[in-house]
Amino acid sequence: MLIPIAINLSMGLMVLALGLHASWRDAISLLRQPGLLVRSFLSMNVIMVMIAVAMVLLFDLHPAVKIALVALSLSPVPPILPAKQTKAGGTVSYTASLLVIMAALSIIVVPLGIALLGDWAGLGIGVPAAKVASVVATGVFLPLVIGLAARQFFPSFATRLAHPLSLFATVLLIAAFIPVLIKIWPAMAAMVGNGTLVALAIFTVAGVLVGHTLGGPDPDNRTVLALASSARHPGVALAVASATFPDEKAVIAVVLWHLIASAIICIPYVNWRRRTHAATQSSAAR
Repeated sequence: MLIPIAINLSMGLMVLALGLHASWRDAISLLRQPGLLVRSFLSMNVIMVMIAVAMVLLFDLHPAVKIALVALSLSPVPPILPAKQTKAGGTVSYTASLLVIMAALSIIVVPLGIALLGDWAGLGIGVPAAKVASVVATGVFLPLVIGLAARQFFPSFATRLAHPLSLFATVLLIAAFIPVLIKIWPAMAAMVGNGTLVALAIFTVAGVLVGHTLGGPDPDNRTVLALASSARHPGVALAVASATFPDEKAVIAVVLWHLIASAIICIPYVNWRRRTHAATQSSAAR
């Protein structure tokens, strides 16, 4: 009972830490850039969905894995990602706004996309919008609003609290995931060699390439969108897949493999973007 609470709490604290760095203007900045907003949506919720559907049709995967893949492609930015995006050179403004806007759109996009794709691909799945809204409200909107409010009214306190809070949330998430990994490891091990990891690797690499391409002329925006397109909110994906397979461990296993694969595969990209950002900043300073 405590493990899911710890996982959800850690993700909420990560969003709270992002809010402590951002402003209300940052949170809605993407609305003032319609071109970037359209490209972001196209990258995350159109092209990546097409890639996920292609893998569902091409790979002989477990039905729960197919549903989880489609659900991941429709899910918004995961709470664990913003810290990585800003460290790699992404701006807090675009990072925070992408988190907020895509989370808000997911309340419509996820149920509608699941209904359409479920019928077309014969997956036979559906998820109530209220279930997605609940995950998004408690995991994204509430902690972000608290963080933004603290930043506005207590800026010095917010600045001091942001880093230790983010660090604590990361440690808590790792500690909470260890027993989960131990419990469902047999289900995860069964996916090695059956095409699941290959599909997830393709999804991640494709997300980086698509997001980087559609990020536009600003290199920092490219970094943010590349990482956002390759990694998705595990809570939303689990809500969708678990609605169809409530007792299927393969659902949790594929979501955990996605988190692990995206974290490992994106390391070279993050390091490259970090070096590029540092070199650009150094040149600008001179």
